[in-house]
Amino acid sequence: MCGIVAAAAGKNIVPVLVEGLKKLEYRGYDSAGLAVIAGNGIERVRSVGRVAELEAASADTQSITGIAHTRWATHGVPCERNAHPHVSGSIAVVHNGIIENYETLRTELTALGYVFTSDTDTESIAHLIEATLRTEPDLFKAVQLACQRLVGAYAIAVIDHTQPGKVIVAREGSPLLLGVSDTGNYAASDASALLQVTRNMVYLENGDIAELTAAKLRITRLDGTPVERPVHVSQLSAAAVELGNYQHYMQKEIFEQPEALANTLEIVGGSKSIQPGIFGAEAGNLLADVDSILILACGTSSHSGFTARYWLEAIAGVPCNVEIASEYRYRTSVANPRQLIVAISQSGETADTLAALRHAKSLGQTKTLAICNVPESAIVRECALRFITRAGPEIGVASTKAFTTQLAALFLLTLVAAKVKGRLSEAQEATYIHQLRHLPVAVNKVLELEDEIKAWSKRFADKHHALFLGRGRHYPIAMEGALKLKEISYIHAEAYPAGELKHGPLALVDADMPVISIAPNDQLLDKLKSNLKEVQARGGELYVFADADSEIPESDGVHILRLPEHYGELSPILHVIPLQLLSYHVALVKGTDVDKPRNLAKSVTVE
Repeated sequence: MCGIVAAAAGKNIVPVLVEGLKKLEYRGYDSAGLAVIAGNGIERVRSVGRVAELEAASADTQSITGIAHTRWATHGVPCERNAHPHVSGSIAVVHNGIIENYETLRTELTALGYVFTSDTDTESIAHLIEATLRTEPDLFKAVQLACQRLVGAYAIAVIDHTQPGKVIVAREGSPLLLGVSDTGNYAASDASALLQVTRNMVYLENGDIAELTAAKLRITRLDGTPVERPVHVSQLSAAAVELGNYQHYMQKEIFEQPEALANTLEIVGGSKSIQPGIFGAEAGNLLADVDSILILACGTSSHSGFTARYWLEAIAGVPCNVEIASEYRYRTSVANPRQLIVAISQSGETADTLAALRHAKSLGQTKTLAICNVPESAIVRECALRFITRAGPEIGVASTKAFTTQLAALFLLTLVAAKVKGRLSEAQEATYIHQLRHLPVAVNKVLELEDEIKAWSKRFADKHHALFLGRGRHYPIAMEGALKLKEISYIHAEAYPAGELKHGPLALVDADMPVISIAPNDQLLDKLKSNLKEVQARGGELYVFADADSEIPESDGVHILRLPEHYGELSPILHVIPLQLLSYHVALVKGTDVDKPRNLAKSVTVE
């Protein structure tokens, strides 16, 4: 999850390293550090906490070659001695990932006389490379040989003060890309870190190793075979990753959802029909042979999958199952070659989802679809079909616009599957297209409820627990609402299908446990009203997000917020918006770090 930046250029690169880390801080913010070649040695600066502290500490540092790192702690507590870069002899190393055989390496290197000063797995990489340099003095070849001994996931960057002017980088399992410019060559975990210097990006593949100097770069495989990787011009702009006039990135991203949805749905904006080709040229033939769907995802992305299951089975008539990716590959499952595997990930680098996808493919399930926000990501590259959500960069750790655009993509998949299966009439297709086009407008109207939601949030600040209720396709939305509240306000929250109240959760309900309910005007509304009466009868305080025509009266202990319209099948996309706003404003009242909640990072690239 950590973020790394590296640079070899013709001018001072320290400001580039620091600014790059600021853009990568969403990946981890337990500590930060940089190392540069200065004079006849390595100059290293490290700090616990945010990049701003590193910026102040490195204000006088200058160099044309260096590496930098912002850390999400996996091995060892957040402290300066565990902060990257790690130094051994003449070299310094930064690392994103987890080295699974680090204990074996640590024992071996200790026997050789190396002294470990940290608790990290990364320090074993530094000492291993330094030990390799004793018999192979060329840094590129030494890193090559050392990487062949590493088991696990890594993206690393290495410098050696005896070989100035160059940086060696390598990747296996963790994301890493290169930035190419006339002034130098760069590397980072994410393109956002390099937009300050270039939009020309080279995406490394697993098993690639590269040498960067100010004038050139070369890439080989770990066995030394030279390879060429194409240069892609990033469509991101530097402005897209700036906070602008907003207080937090989460706030910005909540209010960007109308635009994000409009961009994602642009592909059907001017069309009277939906074609399978929006998922790839082979989608029509591939989907025609699909007899079921398996969705693999983690966290918020899994909630989009659980919502889509209702759509896919009700509208397309296709059996659908959703698996938490981190669990799927560790159980014995029954492979079905005719099943479509759908991998959902904002970053496209989520380690558990990527591993689950590869596991499914290893079982002979080759019908694969990626729904992802990053076009060049690993998951996109490894799937036969793909749909790129056009949410734009999402910096806040708590996902918002990525989630709603995933839902939009999954609804498109539902319509395509229904059409391929002959279950979508022209009239239905026209109706659904009209509803999709209306989505951005509808979201804007929901966002106008912010002031009312803000008033509600003040009632939550002193609570320690909350219960979220939903039924049918809105139960996953209740799950998402509970997750958001947990993530950024640190209030313990659970989601339950409302019909399950009597089967246990009702025992928890009292005046100190707010109950948040999603109450759209659908076929389950009357059942839900009965569930709400159960809460009210036991002294619980209800906060109900209802449709305009849900006909739930406000009373003592029952607070109603009415959404402007009734949204039918697309209701889950609209009903999640007020839950996002509620969590955001509760967090503001509590004074937590909204964009960087404790113990979490944005892109989970380790298991």
